[in-house]
Amino acid sequence: MTRRIGFALALGLWLAASGGLARADDAPAQPQRIVSLNMCTDELVLRLASPKHVASVTWLSQDPRNANMAARALVIPANHGLVEEVLAYKPDLVVAGAYTTRATVALLKRVGVTVREFGVPRNLAEMRAQIRDMAVLLGEQENGEELIAAIDARLAALADRPRPAHPRAIVLRPNGFTTGRGSLVDEILTAAGLINLAAELGIDNYGQIALETVALGKADILILNTTPDGPPSLAHEILHHPVLARLGDRLKLVALPSKLWTCAGPAVIDAIELLLDAAAPTPAGNRP
Repeated sequence: MTRRIGFALALGLWLAASGGLARADDAPAQPQRIVSLNMCTDELVLRLASPKHVASVTWLSQDPRNANMAARALVIPANHGLVEEVLAYKPDLVVAGAYTTRATVALLKRVGVTVREFGVPRNLAEMRAQIRDMAVLLGEQENGEELIAAIDARLAALADRPRPAHPRAIVLRPNGFTTGRGSLVDEILTAAGLINLAAELGIDNYGQIALETVALGKADILILNTTPDGPPSLAHEILHHPVLARLGDRLKLVALPSKLWTCAGPAVIDAIELLLDAAAPTPAGNRP
């Protein structure tokens, strides 16, 4: 009941301030009060829009362990994805992820708020397209093209680096998940000159993998996708399993911070560079 009263009050205040309902497809040429409901849309908004035009981002983006733009996000009001929070900011544009805050997105659309949803890019080409789409939506096309040009320049520089002799790698994420073909992570591994063992095993996109398969998979590199100094959780326990420590005797263990490839943006180039460094032959000429 309290939640309903809060929503009704916020809706009343928003309607009074906005002078009525706007059509959901009436996005302004350059939004002045942007609210983001997803950590990945947060990052794009923070990279492309002027801070004075960003009314709120999610609380997740204020944690530097998980987010790449935490320093900028800390000076912007945070939201927890609640519809009454969003309406209180009187947004002229709300951006969200395709799989998050579904109830809030549905209610916002129902009352006529302009909402745009963004999916999860599966490769670098889709990443560029998403950056460009967001830039157009925000009226920041020039910033979008500059960001894409900077990404491409870094990719070109990394392309000139020598590649290892195609070492086999597998990614292990919390709860025993890995990343197979048809994903941005798979393309990142390929760009770093690695063979994705999960793709060879027939895993598409994201799927679970048994620790025994990891141990017997004849990988050269095991990439532990984790959050440095993150709070303890059951999901992360598998990343600290004694078997993994023993595997370090015959393969290279690489800790890759989750935030480098959780969202599609410039940080994925940092992930490629980190993997290139990890896969480089040792001075003694041993495999990685």
